[in-house]
Amino acid sequence: MMIRSGIQLSDFQHILDLRLASSKVVRFYPLRTVWMKALALWAFLVLGGLIYGTSAIAHDQITPRVAFFGFQLINTSLEPTTPAENERIRMLGDLLRQKLEASGHFIIVPIPAELREKLVAGPEISNCNGCQRDFARQVDADWVAWGTVQKVSNLILNINFYMENARTGKPEFVKSVDIRGNTDETWRRGLDYMLRYYLFGEH
Repeated sequence: MMIRSGIQLSDFQHILDLRLASSKVVRFYPLRTVWMKALALWAFLVLGGLIYGTSAIAHDQITPRVAFFGFQLINTSLEPTTPAENERIRMLGDLLRQKLEASGHFIIVPIPAELREKLVAGPEISNCNGCQRDFARQVDADWVAWGTVQKVSNLILNINFYMENARTGKPEFVKSVDIRGNTDETWRRGLDYMLRYYLFGEH
């Protein structure tokens, strides 16, 4: 990203002419002084724009390493959880990893088997009082990510996705989308919509 001031020295001459023409009392300054002040202001604006643009480029080039700990199904309906829903949870996690990697905006950190065993044996990531950040730091990740799918009924579900800074706990991304229908296709489309239009900012 480069920010240009769009200001030329001729613009300052035009501004000075207007100021002199519209003023009832004209104060005369040596021409050398006027042009030196104009040149200094022009240089400040141009250099300031270059410095700002450079710092923004450096920030944009940082690709966060993300530890993704999968999705959890939260069933608040009156119907039991089905094997198909458990399979969809795994499908959604695999799909999210693929899309984050393919976007080029994130690096997905592999989760070793020992840590996966801790995750299975411990409390749910969505309610573990910050343990997700501890686990993410163990694999040298910058961010931690996880998600939930809440099943209200077979017609009404929502997909929730969270990303936090693993060191500060600052939320980096939080979003929820509602889906209608409990099928592989509706789950995929709901996740795709969230990522494309909210996380990746596509239009």
